[in-house]
Amino acid sequence: MSYPTNSRLRGAALVAIAAIAGFCTLAPASAQTDTFKIGVIAPMSGPNARYGAFANKGAALAAKEINAAGGVLGKQIELVSGDSQCVPAEGVAATQRMISLEKTPVIIGDVCSSVTLAMQPLAEESKVLLVNAASSNPDITYKAGVGGFKWTFRNYPTDEVRAATVLEYASKTKGFKKFAVLSVDSDYGRGAIKFTKRYLPKYEGAEILSEDYYKDSETDFRSVLSKIRRSGAQAIFLYGQADTTPIIARQMLELGLAGKVALVGNGEFNTKETIAAAPKVMNGAVEAAAWLPEVPAPRSLKFVEDYKKANGGEMPNNHAYTHYDTLNLVVAAIKSANSLKAEDIRNAMAKIKYDSPMGVVTFDDHNQAVMPMVLLEITDGKPAIKGMIATKVDYAAGAK
Repeated sequence: MSYPTNSRLRGAALVAIAAIAGFCTLAPASAQTDTFKIGVIAPMSGPNARYGAFANKGAALAAKEINAAGGVLGKQIELVSGDSQCVPAEGVAATQRMISLEKTPVIIGDVCSSVTLAMQPLAEESKVLLVNAASSNPDITYKAGVGGFKWTFRNYPTDEVRAATVLEYASKTKGFKKFAVLSVDSDYGRGAIKFTKRYLPKYEGAEILSEDYYKDSETDFRSVLSKIRRSGAQAIFLYGQADTTPIIARQMLELGLAGKVALVGNGEFNTKETIAAAPKVMNGAVEAAAWLPEVPAPRSLKFVEDYKKANGGEMPNNHAYTHYDTLNLVVAAIKSANSLKAEDIRNAMAKIKYDSPMGVVTFDDHNQAVMPMVLLEITDGKPAIKGMIATKVDYAAGAK
């Protein structure tokens, strides 16, 4: 967009507006200045906006509850939101604006792994605590803590653990040996497959027959699915976006793959919308997830009901929970540090034993959360929990 040369005042005003674009207040600022700002960076526009919407709503619910209980160290939590659009350059720009304009000592972000990876150097340079609540690429963890980025923490399982667990269940319990890959073309999707390949030799006879990746905007998978059908694959490693999973499932049904080729991986297989798209395809799908609404823990179930009440009956997804939980984790670290200084909060986070609704969370020397994760299989149209997974990363195995 260009501006008329004789409109300098208008141009200056638009530049000023652009400088703060992408921000909104999730929780109303207190009439007094006695607030503590925490940033939330997530995709609020673009094809992944639904994830950002859930993230913001989950964080907003946590802030509301914390503030109603008196806040933290005498201050009310004020959330400031930045839009990453799930694009690394946009995420970095939002981070820069949040640090320089909003002066946030803590930022929760991002949903998308590629954005979080791009945010890490900036958080390190600025000495701002970056706490990731939703992206799962293993490199985020390998580069954090003793890996170099001491200001990055992750309160979310990595795709290394997820991939190893899904592969073990698919191979040992389901008996699958022949696999195809159809994953999103991103740091998340490719990272999960990278580690799947690393652990594949553990299972005699297991092999990947074809490997394909899709862009966020793709909607026609028939040619790839036809190739997979011809290959004789028993299961598809699908690490993808929730909006795309139902499309793939419906097209698998069209091509006669229901009951013949299973889905294994992660792509919100467990939601009612995904299952309803093609129940015969989704039946038997195996997924490892950070959280499910069906988790029977009392505090987790209470979160589900509180979220639904706050959001017109909407069922929370994984990102709503993890952002809710991560804000509570940050506040627990602030209380433990008895300080609002970023460095004190960071030091407290490294030592914390946080009692989350899913169980106790601690951090290893890569600032990666050691936390419970859920293994599920879609059975008779509903997610059935097959077990809880310990998410401790085997760094020696990953480095091979």
